[in-house]
Amino acid sequence: MSFNLNRRRSLAALPALMAGIAFVCTSHLSVAHAQATDTLTIAASPVPHAEILEFVKPILAKQGVDLKIKVFTDYIQPGVQVNEKHLDGNYYLHQPFLNEFKKSHKNDLQVVIAKVHVEPFAAYSTKYKKLSDLPNGATIAIPNDPSNSGRSLLLLAKQGLLKLKDPNNISATKRDIIENPKNFKFKELEAATLPRILGQVDLALINTNYAIEAKLNPVKDSLFIEDANSPYANLLVARDDNKDRPAFKKLAAVLNSAEVKKFIQERYRGAVVPAF
Repeated sequence: MSFNLNRRRSLAALPALMAGIAFVCTSHLSVAHAQATDTLTIAASPVPHAEILEFVKPILAKQGVDLKIKVFTDYIQPGVQVNEKHLDGNYYLHQPFLNEFKKSHKNDLQVVIAKVHVEPFAAYSTKYKKLSDLPNGATIAIPNDPSNSGRSLLLLAKQGLLKLKDPNNISATKRDIIENPKNFKFKELEAATLPRILGQVDLALINTNYAIEAKLNPVKDSLFIEDANSPYANLLVARDDNKDRPAFKKLAAVLNSAEVKKFIQERYRGAVVPAF
């Protein structure tokens, strides 16, 4: 009788024991999963960079990478924050801008991990519908950072609006203009402000990320636009001391994947072009 009673008690306690074992096992698995997750913090401009990163975030999560996205609206602080090791890397700039950034900040810490997309640079006007309508002495606004001001001048030269000493010099400045038949005046401003002052000038050359944020369609709303062969591919960049991290390699692979190519093509419809 005592044996049966003890046996019943043992059997009654079995579910609780199994639940305890399951809890311990689950806890260990959770800890193991947490240990397997590699956090990667990347700086990005809001559009399209942060949007693309948001798209790949769940894909990376399945690969054990916790992608954190820090959004910046200027072109300097993301690079500074990476140099100072507050962030792991950035995704917002192209090679000419990176070259100028390294010169101005006297360092060579950042390295390119992958080319991702091209944002064709374009010119906009709220006053004129055709390029031929631009009057003598028209005011043209361009970005004031060296790489994008040079990019603007090259694009204007390609349209026959001016002539440069070297039509292939991506670092061209206003001093390199040798012919300006319509006596255009140039206003150099911070790139992010250009959409806001568009109505105050005759023509503005605007980076596509800022144009999209301002609800401008580079394909439909611009007077002219770069072609897809632009050398200004936007880059995923890391510091030299963390470029070989597996998490970075996973992020680069996903950003150059068929899924991302399809996302870019369907979402931006020519305003952003895959560079891979």
